Amino acid sequence: MDEFLRFLHARYEADNHAYAEVAYRFGGDAILDSHLPMLDLVDMLAREYEAMDPSDTRLLGLCYALRVLAQSYAEHPDYRAEWRP
Repeated sequence: MDEFLRFLHARYEADNHAYAEVAYRFGGDAILDSHLPMLDLVDMLAREYEAMDPSDTRLLGLCYALRVLAQSYAEHPDYRAEWRP
């Protein structure tokens, strides 16, 4: 799971850098309808997962949710088939 979380964090950083570049080149209005809020939510969920106690009953559900959300990166070369939900 550690590699999966590192993958998610790396995608979050890369996507945020890409949006920052778009905003720099074309102005803030260019990202008004972007997926930035969704990126922030995925990162927040990943951080909550990392902070959860292993005995927390919500852990499996949160893991499943993260795997579902990560499917949007299935075409990325670092994505692994075993991460599919």
